[in-house]
Amino acid sequence: MAITALPPVTRFRSRTTSSTEAPAPRLIGRRARAIAATVLLPLIPIATFVVVWHYLTANQVVAWLRFNRMPTPASVIDKFSARLGSGAYYDDLFASVQRILMGFVLAAVIGVALGVLIGRSKTARKTLRPFIEIVRPIPAIAIVPLTILLFPSSEQGIVFITFFAAFFPVVVSTIHAMDSLPKVWDEAARTMGAGRLTILRSVVLPGAMPGIFSGLSVAMGVAWICVVSAEMISGQFGIGYYTWQAYGLLDYAGVVVGMLSIGALGLITAWVVELTGRRVNRWLPRAQ
Repeated sequence: MAITALPPVTRFRSRTTSSTEAPAPRLIGRRARAIAATVLLPLIPIATFVVVWHYLTANQVVAWLRFNRMPTPASVIDKFSARLGSGAYYDDLFASVQRILMGFVLAAVIGVALGVLIGRSKTARKTLRPFIEIVRPIPAIAIVPLTILLFPSSEQGIVFITFFAAFFPVVVSTIHAMDSLPKVWDEAARTMGAGRLTILRSVVLPGAMPGIFSGLSVAMGVAWICVVSAEMISGQFGIGYYTWQAYGLLDYAGVVVGMLSIGALGLITAWVVELTGRRVNRWLPRAQ
């Protein structure tokens, strides 16, 4: 009986082995297609934009918009190549990135701390929330004249403008993240004997992190808009100052180079914030 029972078991094992090995090429193919889609799909709108741009500027189309004065893609590439060989270009990039990092980090730390305080304390909410809502609608560019009067150097003023612009998206998103937390989480933690600091560290902050990083992502984009505008108005160096200077010299190819540089820096910094958010929120089912 034992001899006759062996072949079916053998056939079952071989069938199982072949079924587990079969999907391997399919899995590799799926990964290859996913990688190709990740690389190629973003190139489609970029290539389309460049082709349309070249057609309109090369033929000097003048309709509702005037493209007869716009630089061609070839002239922008030549200007960008020349700028890459200049040390002043990297100095401008470093100055803008340094201002962004200083203002954004200050806004993130103070905004998250103040948002948690307002979200967890009724007294702080009644005291601070009205003042925040009064100041929040003021554009950061509107305070440039005041920063020139208040701060001894334009560098400090630009960093403050960047902080001012990034602060409100962070603090408001943190407050909303605090309000969206289920109250049953606090009750369950208190039932198990957790104190206020333990609840804040182990329950409240991890649960609010997805909403907080949404605000940080928005704040990074707003910070770039305002730091470039501040550099154009009161800066002495930086990528915004270079762009405005190129416009004053009628160097329109240089203006486009500055715009593309701002876009590339904004993309990189936004990607860093998003990647950090994924690492912090890796406990979410969708992140896994």
